[in-house]
Amino acid sequence: MNVRRRSSAAALAAIAVIGAAAAPAVAADPSPSSSPSRTAPSGLYGTTDPQYDGVWRQSLALLAQDTAGVVPSSTAVKWLTDQQCANGAFAPFRADPAADCDAKTPIDTNNTAAAVQALWAVGGHGDVVESALGWLKSVQNEDGGWGYSPGTPSDANSTSVVVGALTATETDPEKVVKDGKSPYDALLTFALPCAEDKGAGAFAFQPDKDGKLLPNADATAAGVLGALGEGLVAEAADKAGAASCTDADKPTREGAAANAAAYLTATLAKDGHLVSALGGSADQPDYGNTADAVVALAAQGGADKAAGPLAWLEKNAAKWAAESGPAAYAQLIFAAHATGTDPRDFGGTDLVEKLNATGPAPQGVAAKDTASANADEKSDEKDDDSPFGVWWFVGVCLVFGIGIGFLLSNRNKKQQP
Repeated sequence: MNVRRRSSAAALAAIAVIGAAAAPAVAADPSPSSSPSRTAPSGLYGTTDPQYDGVWRQSLALLAQDTAGVVPSSTAVKWLTDQQCANGAFAPFRADPAADCDAKTPIDTNNTAAAVQALWAVGGHGDVVESALGWLKSVQNEDGGWGYSPGTPSDANSTSVVVGALTATETDPEKVVKDGKSPYDALLTFALPCAEDKGAGAFAFQPDKDGKLLPNADATAAGVLGALGEGLVAEAADKAGAASCTDADKPTREGAAANAAAYLTATLAKDGHLVSALGGSADQPDYGNTADAVVALAAQGGADKAAGPLAWLEKNAAKWAAESGPAAYAQLIFAAHATGTDPRDFGGTDLVEKLNATGPAPQGVAAKDTASANADEKSDEKDDDSPFGVWWFVGVCLVFGIGIGFLLSNRNKKQQP
């Protein structure tokens, strides 16, 4: 389910309590967790040092749980909301949330935008979301985009994750402008033309020191979603997209997304996965970026377009996720969701159970898998009379012993705490 497009739906499920356990975590942002140097704070998913990725991995974990029909732990949600600074921004981690943020607090757009998407999805924190959106708008660059830190040059990844936060909260990115330019205007400046010998159609992270655009698979996957107005959670497109890069004097954002998807498809064709090179070592499979590419390809051209890299992930990604932790499980859940794959049987692994076990036990877990829930949601769309256009989550209380009790819990994403 896409947190922006879900209509009201009822999903009947038995609630199972999942015990909390610990696992290492790594973020999908440029700053992965290091080895543990302190005890992980209560309420946080994963056990590694959260200094560089605490908010990111927590946001992805909560968003993935919501996507899979899980009601997150209130303790976990509170951990995330407590990380917000008074000005609305989030840093990767604040050891003392009670202390005021100051000029040395490393607030950034990526963690803030991820937190917005997660908190909007779980509902009940409209004030936190609005404050974060206000801060993001206040640090928009003159080209319409965002850099990782306030005041730094715009890049494709940061601009895309902020676009996801805007559209997740039903804010039109085209109307969020600075000096007459929107985030989409900024994104198009990072798109390589089809005439390029190498990297045709790809997105660059940002121009190099000489102003040249160099293809970047990570930025390309992010750019596809950003250009389409999608967030971290995306639905598969209803129809297949273009199979090759198509030149245009001024491509539309949809055209740029199609060109970038064609680049990803060609790049993935060789091995079925993306690769990363760490200084001086041989190329290694890049599981996280491959998962992101699956989401991008499905969002742009349908689930079939992502079938190859999805199959590779199902076969190979379980060990990586077990070693990497919450954010990794979340990325795989997003890939499963975008392609209509059951995240509870992803190559034989129950991604939802594994994710839940890395932190506080959730309040409830829907027994139905995401694919079944989506089918129910689609069938219920015709009967949706909600004036808000917002989905409602319905869970069923524990079935045990004699009799069945039902507890219906309605969550409105715009509801204030």
